[in-house]
Amino acid sequence: MSEKAKNAISGWLIMLPALILFGFFVWEPLFESVRMSLYNAKGYTLTEFVGLANYRSLFASPDFVIAWKNTFMYIVWSLIIGFIVPIVIAVLITESPILKSVTRVAVYFPNMLPGLAIVMIWAFFLKPGDMGVLNILMSKIGIKPFTWLTTKGWTIPLIVLTMTWKSAGSTALIYMARISDINPELIEAAAIDGAGPLRRMFSIVIPSLFGLVKTMLILQIISVFQILYEPLMMTNGGPNNASVSIMMQVYRYAFDQFNYPKAAAVSVMINIVLTLITIVYFTVTREKEEAV
Repeated sequence: MSEKAKNAISGWLIMLPALILFGFFVWEPLFESVRMSLYNAKGYTLTEFVGLANYRSLFASPDFVIAWKNTFMYIVWSLIIGFIVPIVIAVLITESPILKSVTRVAVYFPNMLPGLAIVMIWAFFLKPGDMGVLNILMSKIGIKPFTWLTTKGWTIPLIVLTMTWKSAGSTALIYMARISDINPELIEAAAIDGAGPLRRMFSIVIPSLFGLVKTMLILQIISVFQILYEPLMMTNGGPNNASVSIMMQVYRYAFDQFNYPKAAAVSVMINIVLTLITIVYFTVTREKEEAV
């Protein structure tokens, strides 16, 4: 046996445990979801093959359509708030001449707290009426209480703000690690030539982050599709389903209505949508890079 073949076999043997775990925890549940979505079920027991009937019933369900609309609104607000904030934090900390270590610890601190605890804290902070912490603070300066989480136009932005407060620090550290790889002589030369922080950011830092930003954008969109316990704990999907995410709708189908085939059908659709978005996005960005 040639040396090349031995190396190939050794490589596959090294990867084999990871491939087995990946197949068991990723591919097997995915195939099982596809199979379940094509059947009717009584509890967990599949009873009758119905083809695409579960998918057709989803598109006829107003709750399903609202959940998809809300999910895309989550994406829009997460790109406005959650995607930009970590980049800004990373650049500001990098440009700061003092207390960089302390600031890094401070921005990362929310990530050390349990996610559910953070959601409960923010829900209490934004509680409508005279008991909400924010409304109490506003009353001290003469502003009337506001129904934050029970006002339709405010629920999704406030939930995204809660998620950003928790996760922006860890994402900012990733960007800071990439910024630290930039040749310091390049930044020093730009500063000597009179380039201010904003000019250096847009001319040097942002272009160097493009590859990482492309990856983080896809990860951000995927994470938004997985939003569940934030709206579940803060608003229970209200007011009037204004904050129901698509993953929360899966939860409702599975654990409120015990309609597991329909929940599986939604999960399959989420997988298809995310795959298509990823393919289109990387195809477009690759064409732009090749054109440059």
